[in-house]
Amino acid sequence: MAFSSLATPSSSSPSSSFTLPTKPSPGAGSLSFSRASTGKFRMAAVRAEAVDTSISPRVSALRPSKTMAITDMASALRQAGVPVIGLAAGEPDFDTPAVIAEAGINAIRDGSTRYTPNAGTMELRKAICNKLQEENGLTYSPDQVLVSNGAKQCITQAVLAVCSPGDEVLIPAPFWVSYPEMARLAGATPVILPTSISDNFLLKPESLASVITEKSRLLILCSPSNPTGSVYPRELLEEIAAIVKKYPRLLVLSDEIYEHIIYHPAKHTSFAALPGMYDRTLTVNGFSKAFAMTGWRLGYLAAPKHFVSACGKIQSQYTSGASSISQKAGLAALNLGYAGGEAVATMVKAFQERRDYLVSSFRELPGVKISEPQGAFYLFIDFSSYYGSEVEGFGTIKDSETLCMFLLEKAQVALVPGDAFGDDKGVRISYAAALSTLQSAMEKIKDAMALLKAPAAVQ
Repeated sequence: MAFSSLATPSSSSPSSSFTLPTKPSPGAGSLSFSRASTGKFRMAAVRAEAVDTSISPRVSALRPSKTMAITDMASALRQAGVPVIGLAAGEPDFDTPAVIAEAGINAIRDGSTRYTPNAGTMELRKAICNKLQEENGLTYSPDQVLVSNGAKQCITQAVLAVCSPGDEVLIPAPFWVSYPEMARLAGATPVILPTSISDNFLLKPESLASVITEKSRLLILCSPSNPTGSVYPRELLEEIAAIVKKYPRLLVLSDEIYEHIIYHPAKHTSFAALPGMYDRTLTVNGFSKAFAMTGWRLGYLAAPKHFVSACGKIQSQYTSGASSISQKAGLAALNLGYAGGEAVATMVKAFQERRDYLVSSFRELPGVKISEPQGAFYLFIDFSSYYGSEVEGFGTIKDSETLCMFLLEKAQVALVPGDAFGDDKGVRISYAAALSTLQSAMEKIKDAMALLKAPAAVQ
């Protein structure tokens, strides 16, 4: 509580009182002090007004993650006895590989339970440097690597470190739900660049060139993509890099968290490995997706030292270093071999089988448009031809959100509406679930969609 002045008690009487006035503000009151014959002061509240419950405008402007909201809703329904199939969250259904889990258990047994350096243990950062060299053709030293509590923290810190109020963050859509909110948290303005399903949701270089201004500070690229599963071919990334190179102030954040979940013949290219892009690229990766380590909360950033140092400052005041136990587990993950070795390859094979099943099944539904994913474990399906349909006992399917609510109610399947990702035509489906679960969900979705009127002709 702030005070505008401080009054002193009168000494003319053995018993006197005074009031500490407050600045006039919502919830402010005044405090009364009285002195008894003992000379000691007693304090009592004269008036209690409502507490100021206002929130920072920057935080108030943030929108909660619709992915998490729907996942929580599905969980609540399941707890209430409704057999909802949740295909909303992007979380592998596999257990963490045994050798990784054992490394975490051993870390506890061996007493590796204390704080680590803020940037991460030296052994893990060296292992990350080796990984980036061998798999991505990128040369970094340990002081160019920051280990954090998940890739999401890395991205947030990177945006905060390089963006100032008034800057613009360029984000191709469909996008991961958190990118625009991270920009807003930094006081920057998200500039959305729509892409088309006919282009496999890949950003056109000319679209990028048309929106760059002197305020453009950061371009965020995610490949393989959440939510579309699209993978940027090297040739397209080179065209984008040629445009970026013309603007000295423009940086690139390359989100490569799904790097190892990729389907032949697609190949992953790290943006920082392109000519001229190393000095302006912040590369983010982590362990959650490929190694089925979502709950371990472990990610990392690799970039020029001054950017990493700035992110490290934020982390030192924010969370400090990542879990010592998780870092031991992450080291074991990197020791599995190139691209995660057999453990990751087995998971990727299962993801591809599930993708193939869903793509084939959804193509049997009239009116839907599909871009076949080349990586990650998501389908982003265009259901917009069904918008406007009337459903007895439910109402009108107006947009992606009402469609998802319809499918949750009628099919008991939880999906994420595309408006959360910046494209209201689509719906995201996570196939990080057993094939039998996906087969059951597909049957329910088809039965529910049959309740809708015949879709309009696909444009």
